[in-house]
Amino acid sequence: MTDTLPLSGRLALVTGASRGIGAATAEALARAGAHVVLTARTAGGLEEVEERIHAAGGSATIAPLDLTDGESIGRLAQAIGGRWQALDILVLNAATLGSLAAVQAIDAKEFARLLTLNVGAPQALIAAFDGMLRASADARVVAITSSVATPRAYWGAYGASKAALETLVGAYGEEVKNISAIRTHIVDPGATRTAMRARAFPGEDPATLKGPEVVGDAIVALVVADTPACHRMRVDG
Repeated sequence: MTDTLPLSGRLALVTGASRGIGAATAEALARAGAHVVLTARTAGGLEEVEERIHAAGGSATIAPLDLTDGESIGRLAQAIGGRWQALDILVLNAATLGSLAAVQAIDAKEFARLLTLNVGAPQALIAAFDGMLRASADARVVAITSSVATPRAYWGAYGASKAALETLVGAYGEEVKNISAIRTHIVDPGATRTAMRARAFPGEDPATLKGPEVVGDAIVALVVADTPACHRMRVDG
């Protein structure tokens, strides 16, 4: 990687980076010159992504952890803060789909777990890395949302979590926009060929969907550009 790359010298953290949109975004950020910290529960998947990044000439560090464990997030922030002074890009991608069900049929325990990962973990990450984001000369927080953040039948649980995520990240953006260089962005990837999409739409032909690399490239273009704070973007195929 050379210093001519747009994200050279920048540090990025991507959650849910072992596959799908998270992996594609991590690889795209690395191609643009960023050093990428990869997090997910699956160490094997992270290692594969790290190997691809290194093979392409990029740099990355893996950090396997369970984002539903708040103490793990604190330890991650401490470890990263001990090595780097600032965090330039935080991509909040990790999420779980849960079961599609009518609102009255939502399983309470599953719903609690879904909200912990899809909403609680992003809040904990923002809290843990707020100081490092403020230390950046141009920090970006990118949250991956969904079209079902607008009410849709049988998508109440997952949709509620994405609506909450949008509000949470948007509020953070409003709070810091006049006192820091942090800008927040909400990205709706649209229909994308991922394992989560296959679970939600098992009869769909994956060949008709765009690959996750399209979303990854769009996110890199977003953070490289002088995009306004609290920007919402949909990625079309």
